[in-house]
Amino acid sequence: MSPLWPGQRASLGSRLASALLRLFGWTAVLEPPPGVKFVGAAAPHTHNADFWPGLFWKWATRSPAHFVAKRELFFFPVGVFMRAVGGIPINRQRAGGNFVDAVVAVINREQEIVMIVAPEGTRSRGEYWKTGFYYMALEAGVPIAVTALDWGRKRVGIIGYVTPTGDLDADFARIRELLRDVRGHTPGNETPAVPRPATGGPSRT
Repeated sequence: MSPLWPGQRASLGSRLASALLRLFGWTAVLEPPPGVKFVGAAAPHTHNADFWPGLFWKWATRSPAHFVAKRELFFFPVGVFMRAVGGIPINRQRAGGNFVDAVVAVINREQEIVMIVAPEGTRSRGEYWKTGFYYMALEAGVPIAVTALDWGRKRVGIIGYVTPTGDLDADFARIRELLRDVRGHTPGNETPAVPRPATGGPSRT
């Protein structure tokens, strides 16, 4: 049986998801959460196949894992599926067109949530992580749940927490340490967990 989110009990669906993860050799990981709201930094994201262990982890642990996408993508029937797997439509206009502020508003309105973000921003190798997820957590006043997509050891889920302090380099160093032995589906596509270089001021993308 996979670990469960605090306050949740095993259901038929969670038992089935756990069984399917085990069938394919995966272990669901959920470090005891220090609260009920987080920004989940999911990495390494190197292949479309990452979606499936992540989805079954959500169901197996009954975690309040969600992701956001622009509301225009939630048209019928695609929107039905997106909501079923944790998608939340977002209206950037309500936050003046700012994506980070729009996500912070979603986090603030929910009673509990793990807002999953892929900070690499691409399934191909890049030079750095985008920092939008960091500023979402910092502005919402919530920790970052470091969420491993570990194909090397077939582990998926939250392996630790980092509370953003505003010291970007120091906080990223803690994230790198948590992910040190984590390998993606396609290791050559992994993007180093270093923040996007500043260009005259803090980058919130």
